[in-house]
Amino acid sequence: MPTLSDFPIGQKWPAQHPDRLQLYSLPTPNGVKVSIMLEETGLPYEAHRVDFATDDQLSPEFLSLNPNNKIPAILDPDGPGGQPLPLFESGAILMYLADKTGRFVPQDAAARWQTLQWVMFQMGGVGPMFGQLGFFHKFAGKDYEDKRPRDRYVNESKRLLGVLDKHLIGRDWVMGDDYTVADIAIFPWIRNLVGFYEARELVGFDAFKQVARVLDAFVARPAVQRGLNIPAAP
Repeated sequence: MPTLSDFPIGQKWPAQHPDRLQLYSLPTPNGVKVSIMLEETGLPYEAHRVDFATDDQLSPEFLSLNPNNKIPAILDPDGPGGQPLPLFESGAILMYLADKTGRFVPQDAAARWQTLQWVMFQMGGVGPMFGQLGFFHKFAGKDYEDKRPRDRYVNESKRLLGVLDKHLIGRDWVMGDDYTVADIAIFPWIRNLVGFYEARELVGFDAFKQVARVLDAFVARPAVQRGLNIPAAP
């Protein structure tokens, strides 16, 4: 039976607690989705910081776990059948942790698929569109004279916020009364849009009253507050 020591990633980030789930990440929107989920579930885990400043994500050890060189990734020593499970892609990790713990995903089959559709809404829409907006608004793209690319992502981000805002009318959370992986997937990106990307005015965020309401409830959760700072800066 393989153990954590059989995985090359342990050579660069040795496990101090090899019986715990290993998280390789940074506190970015995709990264904190998983650290928040881990904090919410209470699963024992050990966090390792993947430092982009030193190209850790391009190291052979990290690529052995995630060939797509993106964070987050996990290595669970107690995966299905008691076997270690390496896993990347934040949406897949969220669903895995939900199934592993039986928490934050409905047990009813129809509600489960409806929850998953909102996770995919984030993975396929919110994340990519907000990320591109951030590039063109805050980073190198802001210097492009042609503002049409930026405006394309601004308009699509507004559209997505409008979809979510309408859906949240009369609901405490994305799925209604219950807080789920859909909220954990979506709201770190909403927070990043108006915070780190400094795009509140650009997208007219204050007009999306329902999104703002649920964002406030999300960031007020103690597990969210902890997860937003994991892995900690050195």
